[in-house]
Amino acid sequence: MGELLLTTAIAALALLGLTWAVSLPTKDASIVDVVWGFGFVVIGWVTFAQFPDDPLSIIPLAMVTIWGLRLGIYIGLRKRGKGEDYRYKSMRDNAPETFPRDSLFKVFLLQALLLWLVSLPLQMGIAAPPSGVNVLVFSGILLWITGFFFESVGDGQLARFKAKPENQGKVMDQGLWRYTRHPNYFGDFCVWWGIYFFALAGGHWWTVAGPLVMTALLMRISGAALLEKTIGQRRPGYDEYAARTNAFFPGPQKG
Repeated sequence: MGELLLTTAIAALALLGLTWAVSLPTKDASIVDVVWGFGFVVIGWVTFAQFPDDPLSIIPLAMVTIWGLRLGIYIGLRKRGKGEDYRYKSMRDNAPETFPRDSLFKVFLLQALLLWLVSLPLQMGIAAPPSGVNVLVFSGILLWITGFFFESVGDGQLARFKAKPENQGKVMDQGLWRYTRHPNYFGDFCVWWGIYFFALAGGHWWTVAGPLVMTALLMRISGAALLEKTIGQRRPGYDEYAARTNAFFPGPQKG
């Protein structure tokens, strides 16, 4: 398995390195967000190319392909016609001379490392899947379906809400957003724990590092926590929405 892990690490570095090279002439580091989902698809297929023999390996491969393509296309369409994301623009404005180097290490290579770490259960689930279908496999598939539903439906509901001019500046509190302030991030959480359950069914318990890293990103670092630092300032009424709506895990509204 050492050769596999080295190959996928090289693939992640190559993909994000190429993305960085494209970001320099376009002056748009936020293309990394579009590539994020596609990167997992690349890792999945690179792994499958080396271990194509077991039919059960198709399950995690299908999981990541459907999830990654949808996410990448969605973010790409959402970004179309817009400039660089404010996070990267602020970083560029603060140190324009060193930004190419800074973005390489702090954004692109860091994301390559995270991509590789999070995908560990995917790699093992494809390379050495369980010998048969069991409770863990069924649980993983069910958890993945739940996550994909929350993420794709939540994204769709938000996109339709934002598309209506009368909703500009308003807080989305309908559909799945009534039960959690971040149905898309909760969906990501379920997707990757679902893939981990599949790997766990094959005995690869140590790949728990993958979903743990994704959970930290979603809940504490770059997902919900980062968004909520500023959204209250940009969305009047968000504080009231937050007071009555669960932060991450879905549940009935309070009050």
